[in-house]
Amino acid sequence: MSLVYVTFGWLTNSFRTTHNLNIRYNVCSYLFMQTRDYAARKGTREKRLLAKKKQAKKVVVEQVGYVSRKQYKKRTKVEICPLNNIDDSWKWKAVDNVWVIKYHQRPIYSLQEAIECHRETHHPTMYNKPNAIVNAYIELDMRREKKNRFVEKFTRIVDTPHTFECSSNKRTVLAFSQNLEDQKEAKSAGADYSGGTELIKKIQNGSFQFKDYDFIVAHANILSDLLLVRGLLKKKFPNVRIGTLGTDMKKLVTKFKNGIGYTAIPHKTFKEYGEINVTFGLLDMNMKYLEENFRALINDIEVMRPQHDASFIVRIQIRSELSDESFAINYQDYIATKTDKETKKEEIDETAIIDTQ
Repeated sequence: MSLVYVTFGWLTNSFRTTHNLNIRYNVCSYLFMQTRDYAARKGTREKRLLAKKKQAKKVVVEQVGYVSRKQYKKRTKVEICPLNNIDDSWKWKAVDNVWVIKYHQRPIYSLQEAIECHRETHHPTMYNKPNAIVNAYIELDMRREKKNRFVEKFTRIVDTPHTFECSSNKRTVLAFSQNLEDQKEAKSAGADYSGGTELIKKIQNGSFQFKDYDFIVAHANILSDLLLVRGLLKKKFPNVRIGTLGTDMKKLVTKFKNGIGYTAIPHKTFKEYGEINVTFGLLDMNMKYLEENFRALINDIEVMRPQHDASFIVRIQIRSELSDESFAINYQDYIATKTDKETKKEEIDETAIIDTQ
């Protein structure tokens, strides 16, 4: 009897314990589920509030007028690097003197042929401007030896073998020299103003405006006195490296007064492409003079060529004012060989100014 009682008591205690555990588990699970459901409802409410706020905001629709088909194509057109459009060897060759540029290769002229074509169009019977300027539109490959490295924008002035009058060549030059003879020589060469130590004193006390002049050249004999205003002149201070300091005043003034100035401008989007648009003569000049100016120009550009196997100058087109015609020319014959570059390296360095920006 006692065994049955003990067994019944044990079962009763076990049942009570199990029941209590189940109740606790259910209570905990209920509280957990309630908390989770509350969090879910809270997140849903926040999303609904955000959606209502967005709907409450006024949507401003920009009214666009009529867009033509050409304008729409320009908007949707993908920009391509100009270097990819230069090589047209895959196009058909023209079999006569009439062709569509879109489907055929562009003919390559010599410099003399391109000049003669522009002389015909600028004849008095047509454009009536036989002394129009001649421009060289030069396209460059600005890539360096390493990837993502490109030639930066640079400006140079090269001394021309044959000078010519052009609006782009109008520059003001200020000359310094210790001797009166050198000052007179600079003045006769075309300097807008020349002076010595007295001019330096005027700059010091602020009575002379040197900023009105584009270039400042100086003879080596006044360099020690010119150091007093070095802080004022800044980048315009005469320097041997850029060619504004020397011993031949006539050569210094002529170079910066009548030399050819040009700037290599990289593309805004594609830094590997650059262009130069420079005037190197007039149509009524002797063809030999135009060729010599052109040779001096492109060989000065080659000085800035990066050290890689690819060519720096990719294409050159000859243009002239008043006309939309552009003639691609064969310029390879005008580029100096390596031996010529080595022998004329010092001469090229003396007749150029570099202003990297």
